[in-house]
Amino acid sequence: MFLTRRSYEKELLDDDNIPFEDIRLNMKELNVINTWLGGHRISIQGLRKIIKSNKKARWHICEIGCGGGDNLRAIEAWCNKQKLNVVFTGIDKKKECIDYAIDCTPSQNYHWIISDYSKVDLKNQKPDIIFSSLFCHHFTDEALQPMMQWMHANSQHGFFINDLHRHRLAWLSIKLLTRLFSKSDLVKNDAPLSVKRGFTRKDWVNIMQQSGISHYSITWKWAFRWLITVQ
Repeated sequence: MFLTRRSYEKELLDDDNIPFEDIRLNMKELNVINTWLGGHRISIQGLRKIIKSNKKARWHICEIGCGGGDNLRAIEAWCNKQKLNVVFTGIDKKKECIDYAIDCTPSQNYHWIISDYSKVDLKNQKPDIIFSSLFCHHFTDEALQPMMQWMHANSQHGFFINDLHRHRLAWLSIKLLTRLFSKSDLVKNDAPLSVKRGFTRKDWVNIMQQSGISHYSITWKWAFRWLITVQ
């Protein structure tokens, strides 16, 4: 039955040989999607939930699978309004994504790492908060278990995840929107496929249980997103 189970069909963006200009256009359009469909707002909500439980003079926030850095820049803008002293780390295994992030980010409060997140050693400089946005759906359930454990072990105050709800209406909506407005072949292909690779609440409960994490919250957010927070 359609969308009953997660799809593991490979997205075009997961290919290692994508022209830089295609990645650049993909990053630009993803930022637009995150802005207009509330993706950035959800990430900020996850951040606020952890920050409000802790008092610190300075925060270190790390994103894995940071892509072009649009999530981090949106969080920085919010932190500036709140007068929070924050430094950021962005991790992505694609050099092209990090290059684009550097081009778009004039602030000096960033440290960029080109690497698979699991190979990054943060033991001597553990971030206060680690998060991912639209990253988890690129992985199988089995691969997500060590990811949850890695984020749990490497964050001092907790981590959060912002990712897609696998739902028919979400799939139909993003397929229509990208067909009408997107100029990126990557986005037109990957956005609907990403929904098929997304999650139900039951999926997240199983992933957390298999990861050995017992204290977490799962909250549905518009438009068809899940916010998972672990403290």
